[in-house]
Amino acid sequence: MKILFDCRYTRFPRHDGISRFTAGLVSALGKLVPVTMVISDERQLTMLPKLPWVLASSPTAITEPLVSRKLNRFGPDVVFTPMQTMGPFGRHFGLVTTVHDLIYYENRTPPRDLVWPIRLLWRLYHLSWAPQRALLARADAHATVSETTRDLMLQHHLTKHPVTVVPNAVDPSLVRRDTAPTRDLVYMGSFMPYKNVELLARGMHLLPGYTLHLLSSADDSTVRRLTALAPANSIEFHQGVSDEEYARILSSATALVSASLNEGFGLPLIEAMASGTPIAVSDIPIFREIGGDAAVYFDSKSTDSFAASIRELEDSTEWTRRSKLAVKRASHYSWDASAKALLATLTAVYDSRRAS
Repeated sequence: MKILFDCRYTRFPRHDGISRFTAGLVSALGKLVPVTMVISDERQLTMLPKLPWVLASSPTAITEPLVSRKLNRFGPDVVFTPMQTMGPFGRHFGLVTTVHDLIYYENRTPPRDLVWPIRLLWRLYHLSWAPQRALLARADAHATVSETTRDLMLQHHLTKHPVTVVPNAVDPSLVRRDTAPTRDLVYMGSFMPYKNVELLARGMHLLPGYTLHLLSSADDSTVRRLTALAPANSIEFHQGVSDEEYARILSSATALVSASLNEGFGLPLIEAMASGTPIAVSDIPIFREIGGDAAVYFDSKSTDSFAASIRELEDSTEWTRRSKLAVKRASHYSWDASAKALLATLTAVYDSRRAS
């Protein structure tokens, strides 16, 4: 079985969420079976494992609907892509696509880094389930990163094909902390409206002496808005951090926090838990799935509830208990386990096509 793995969404010089998913999963899959990576820029190789590779067009190119015709010449039996948008027309191989989340059906504000024509198409696409159903119908099977998203796909009858949960995971070399908590809170993520970072900022009025570290890059208007909502000097904007800086900040924090209203997964949660840092997060289904009994949950509409979740961790015995539970919970997620789940799906698609 010849497998092509679509790595064209790999970001350089720093991973984003899809890019990390790609790199972690292809690395683990490459240990199980021969895999050939598909890239669109040779600079992506600096972020990927040393595996065979071929070059194809960018996934954002106007020719993307016909990319399968180009991939045919490499002779794959099955292709896996970490998105659901690969053009399937004219393909001669099995295709497994990925649905990470369905959050934009409830939160239709598109990512701010998109140009306005794409933002318009984005909004139109998410007005109905029909475009998603049509897109998914053109593949043979699908992966998704959580049981929550899989259940939503089934609830809305998005596909008749098999859906396999292939979760995100963290680098196994992530160092566990050995320091006592300071009065630092960490948020890693974007500032999209559904992320609800404003509640964290307002909640700082109820947590004197704490500092909220916002690690992602924020534009000037976001900085002004959040600064105005919080007490003076209670928020530190880092405007992006390296992996080393991220690990260092996590290693001394009381908790990683998120007040998100909706998510497809929540990779920062398991990154924090794997390092031994407790998480205090909004009480939404996906966070319950990830955090289990290790997390402290709060009402995403209540600053009082948010502050109470942090106060709960001020007790050193409780903080230590949550820290140990966090490490145990994070151990449920590994790239090796995810790669095995994906390989089972790829094999099933391959076998099905051979039998037909």
